[in-house]
Amino acid sequence: MLQSMVAAAERIFEFLEEKEEQDTSKGNIDTSKLKGNVEFKSVKFGYNPDNLIIHDFTSKVKEGQKIAIVGPTGAGKTTMVKLLMRFYDVTDGEILVDGHNIKDFKCGELRKMFGMVLQDTWLFGGTVKENIKYSNESATDDEVIQAAKAAHVHHFIKTLPKGYNSVINEESTNISAGQKQLLTIARVILANPKILILDEATSSIDTRTEIQIQSAMDNLMKGRTSFIIAHRLSTIKNADLILVMNHGDIVEQGTHEELLEKNGFYADLYNSQFEVEERIK
Repeated sequence: MLQSMVAAAERIFEFLEEKEEQDTSKGNIDTSKLKGNVEFKSVKFGYNPDNLIIHDFTSKVKEGQKIAIVGPTGAGKTTMVKLLMRFYDVTDGEILVDGHNIKDFKCGELRKMFGMVLQDTWLFGGTVKENIKYSNESATDDEVIQAAKAAHVHHFIKTLPKGYNSVINEESTNISAGQKQLLTIARVILANPKILILDEATSSIDTRTEIQIQSAMDNLMKGRTSFIIAHRLSTIKNADLILVMNHGDIVEQGTHEELLEKNGFYADLYNSQFEVEERIK
């Protein structure tokens, strides 16, 4: 326990010693009128400027399109997401949202445009309603209910002793993993973001709940630009564009059919995963 505590303390103090994020952008762009077109122009990036991991990435994403980012573990899939939200700045090149360089947005305004559903669900001690409203505290009760219905979690909430006023404990142990995920999806639906980032989160969840989550995600993605970090390739066959990453670089891009025809890295990934899934069945 002492060793674990020392390791945790080191991480905490390392975090506290980090410099505050400096936001130098003018930030006079009206984000309410933006639609969610995203363009990567000759993007280069390295955590260390002398060691680039993304060498020259160019791609256009139209509003409402579904973009999947695939690749083996450690390929750098989340790096793309971090660049989009300016947790890191590109080393060279530009990322544009509706023609505006993301460096021209105030960081807070830029990040409000994004909704995220991650593998790790996060709920706090409080009522179900408070947890859903966390993304939009001015929302009405009716809007909360509509978001819960779209996320297929309304029926479950109604079965709780106090419905939307039922309290989730600090560790969220009085609610299943699948229901937690559906509640976080309802929270993002209520935020009504322009752009979505989805880290496919159906691992260790039973098949029935997985179908519910997939359906809730489909409701969430309607009409919104979506970036999906995909682990199971069978779930992203209908993506408008698939970015295939390996060792931090985009090695292929195209639709599912185009990439299979190339018979390259994606085809190898897909076929090996398909064979594993068939064996499990």
